[in-house]
Amino acid sequence: MNWILTNDDGIDAPGIAALGQAIDQPFLIIAPLTHHSGCGHQVTTSGPIAIEKRKIPLGNKLLLSYGIGGTPVDCVRVALQHLCPTLTWVLSGINEGGNLGSDIYISGTVAAVREAALHEIPGIAISQYHRRDRPIDWSRSTRWAQQVIEYLLKQPLPNQAFWNVNLPHLLPEAADPAIIHCPLSRKPLPVAYRQESAGLVYAGNYHGRDHEPGSDVDICFQGNIAVTQIQV
Repeated sequence: MNWILTNDDGIDAPGIAALGQAIDQPFLIIAPLTHHSGCGHQVTTSGPIAIEKRKIPLGNKLLLSYGIGGTPVDCVRVALQHLCPTLTWVLSGINEGGNLGSDIYISGTVAAVREAALHEIPGIAISQYHRRDRPIDWSRSTRWAQQVIEYLLKQPLPNQAFWNVNLPHLLPEAADPAIIHCPLSRKPLPVAYRQESAGLVYAGNYHGRDHEPGSDVDICFQGNIAVTQIQV
């Protein structure tokens, strides 16, 4: 299999390094040069897309990688057309923050694997839900990502479908979570703004969003790994 890793937090983000540590076979990192969180399925069509060849330290070796002057979807398109035309899987993440329910329409992390699915290439988007009252333990995220990737590679995936995975943010002493298949939440994100001198600033409470029973939001917030199959 020929795999690429991408994300929307940028090629230097800790999450993509954590994802790389979870993979036990050859892969290429083809990721945005800069942060593109929340860009959705945006593509670059009105100007040039720069490609920066890099060698990124990963463990005790240097990994050939490409920084792309565009969005996560641009990364997948450039990979298909120029850098890795024989690719067979796209992994996106590990995103710093959840991509649950309606988040998938905003997320660049999810858009990368949706673009792959449109080209009939399977993929997995992995996000690490982040409670702001404690830091992310990326080594634990790596371990959980490895477990869920190994599990999902054995599961059937229809043509033009992909997996969306959300890891919980647990206390250090908590036991490892279960992997649970669940549907996307259909509830909207909390909509709230506060007035500042420059205008309105979004002030919605992400953790306070509706916990639709059995949905990916509910499963992840309960402390388990939420796995959802999505068809384009």
